[in-house]
Amino acid sequence: MKRRIRHFTPSWFSCTMGTGITSILLHELPYQFKGLKNVANVIFVFNIVLFLAILGMSCARYILYPSLWKAMIFHPSQSLFLGTFSMGFSTIVNMMVLSVSPAFGHRWVILAWVLWWINVVISVAISIGLPIVMFLYQKHTFADISGIWLLPVVSTIVTAASGGIVATILPPSHARLTVYVSYILWGTGFPLAFLLMALYFARLAIHKPPPAAQIVSSFLPLGPCGQGAFALLKLSSVLLDLSRTPDGLGVGSLSIEEGKVAALAIYACTIPVALVIWGLGLFWLVQAVGTIVHLAVKTTLPFNMGWWAFTFPLGVFATSTTALAKELNSPTFRVLGTILSCAVVALWLIVMGLTIWKAWIGTLFVAPCLAEVVPMKAEEEKRGRRGGEVSKV
Repeated sequence: MKRRIRHFTPSWFSCTMGTGITSILLHELPYQFKGLKNVANVIFVFNIVLFLAILGMSCARYILYPSLWKAMIFHPSQSLFLGTFSMGFSTIVNMMVLSVSPAFGHRWVILAWVLWWINVVISVAISIGLPIVMFLYQKHTFADISGIWLLPVVSTIVTAASGGIVATILPPSHARLTVYVSYILWGTGFPLAFLLMALYFARLAIHKPPPAAQIVSSFLPLGPCGQGAFALLKLSSVLLDLSRTPDGLGVGSLSIEEGKVAALAIYACTIPVALVIWGLGLFWLVQAVGTIVHLAVKTTLPFNMGWWAFTFPLGVFATSTTALAKELNSPTFRVLGTILSCAVVALWLIVMGLTIWKAWIGTLFVAPCLAEVVPMKAEEEKRGRRGGEVSKV
């Protein structure tokens, strides 16, 4: 158990991302049938338990081995997975809004809003803090660029999308504040994600796709595209609803009627922008599928924690598809969203099954950041030799 705790990396929070988005997709599936929401709620409860278990293991790791925190933060790849903590947390907040608060009342609305604000602080710290660490303390090369570079900056985009969901159940004054903060969060994340996608495109053209062990990370650019489009659609929809309240948008320079016109204009402009972002996501989806199929024909793809990139990026792309279906009243997008959602559920079942099996036999517990610390293996061998000498004596 101590060995597993020592090798327990932040990448494990990607399990909660994939599990959380699966529960959301089932809860919001365009074509519902009896009992489906109950299945979504069961997965949601499982996700909470999973999140707390992973959080407990992570805390135990840094309590028992304090030096590993510094090693992880300064590691050029493992530190980037801190973004998965915030995104996994967002899925729990979203399901609290969609499922728990309508069933159990106002106290859960307040709890969801408080948790969202906590996640705002966490996501901003990760999105802004980790790039500073990258610039000052880590060593990178152009060939090292991969999809995981997107993880820190996407955390604020996911939190912004979560803010749009939370705002739908809040009083107008609280909803306005949440929406305005969410737009700022979107601004801190999506432009940077767009820059990183450009760098990743250049890296693929010059250095070709990543090795088989990292190839599933090709799906990660779907994340900012899916959540970026979904966040804009959700926030503009909430703005439109707020403009019809007695206080309007709460902008002092606009009258109530002018606020309605402004909100309608924002809503109308958001739909084509979301379609453009969705189209960019479609490019990355086709590219990722094509690359993985091409590599799978030539070699075996080893299972690792990176396989969770099959779930959350594709899942948020499915949420943006179903959101477009709703706003456009489009049967085509509705069918596409359902197909993508079913694909995510199937992938989640496969990846979760493999994760449980590999975790049971212990092969998933490997922490690359341990190479940055004083070699513990050598110390253990030394202690073992000393123990052997003592026993001989």
